[in-house]
Amino acid sequence: MSVDQNLLLIRNYDLWAHISEEEYEALNLVHNFIEANKNQFIYFDSHFHNKLYFLKEGFIKIGYIDETGREIVKEIIQKGEVFGQITLERNNLQGEFAKAYKAKVSLCAFNIEDFEKICEKKPVIALRYSKLIGNQLKKVENRLVNLLHKDVRTRLINFILLLANNSTITNNSAAFPIFLTHEDIAQLIGSSRQTVTTSLNELEAAGLLHTTKGNMHLPDVKSLQKMATVS
Repeated sequence: MSVDQNLLLIRNYDLWAHISEEEYEALNLVHNFIEANKNQFIYFDSHFHNKLYFLKEGFIKIGYIDETGREIVKEIIQKGEVFGQITLERNNLQGEFAKAYKAKVSLCAFNIEDFEKICEKKPVIALRYSKLIGNQLKKVENRLVNLLHKDVRTRLINFILLLANNSTITNNSAAFPIFLTHEDIAQLIGSSRQTVTTSLNELEAAGLLHTTKGNMHLPDVKSLQKMATVS
């Protein structure tokens, strides 16, 4: 991929949207591009990892291996989000892994020290980064509140609405790709696969969602929002 193509790609990412071609070359971002195939690990058992990643295309599964050897999903990172050492601390990922999920991914990776130098050169990037991380931490906080105070059905509805928020909502209707298995969703909302399947079937029978292979349609977003509020 040419430098011009890489610059065009990275400018699609809000954090880098306003850097000039000269700044792009000075920051040496071209050497930080990575592509990974489906199910390829970006890092694994990362006790001593020291990198920060910006996802440009695709999905990343973040998780860990439990004592039985089972993969436990902690988070699904989507286009435009950050993962790795997001607090810019060293060696604190506590054994988590990250791997390309569902399809090939494209991302930009930095050593913590190199990214800190970029922030020193371009304070506006540091400001945008802090806002980006604030939004991601808010999502984590909302998930924790749901786990502590909401029943499984409400947690599922809130999760579906979160997916819808990443799509275009038109005339109270939303459609988006559903890239997660029922097992993935269950782990992310603190439930079982069977309960997630049953609840999704109930919502579909009530006409509140429709699923086809790889896609979900919400014909009445406000009704789902109301259900999440009153539960």
